[in-house]
Amino acid sequence: MNQSSSWFLPFLLCLVLAVTLTSCRDGQNKGVAEPAETGSGDLTATAVQDLAKRLGVEPGEITVLRSVEVTWPDGSLGCPKEDMMYTQALVEGVLIVLRAGSREYEYHSGKGRPPFYCESPGKPLAKSPAE
Repeated sequence: MNQSSSWFLPFLLCLVLAVTLTSCRDGQNKGVAEPAETGSGDLTATAVQDLAKRLGVEPGEITVLRSVEVTWPDGSLGCPKEDMMYTQALVEGVLIVLRAGSREYEYHSGKGRPPFYCESPGKPLAKSPAE
């Protein structure tokens, strides 16, 4: 390579790197809607509404026993399903325990995901000091 074209290879490498990094940043959320941030009060209300619909009762018949911030041990958010693989990283989330009649129901949330009913719940690693 002569001296007049010696700038071309470093320029080309920088250009490829810039395009690659831009593609990674821009493409990381393609096709995935970002959930709106909600407070745990909103999460609790969502869980109550879901359970009321699921049981065919009025939301006023459901008692909120607790709604606490927790750390889930992995991406299953404390509700692993058989034959599924989950990220093996701690996940900050919320545990909501509701009562309808004499039965308790757990709803789990994490990573901005809305709360979902967990039929066979696992335990979180940590709960808030208020628990």
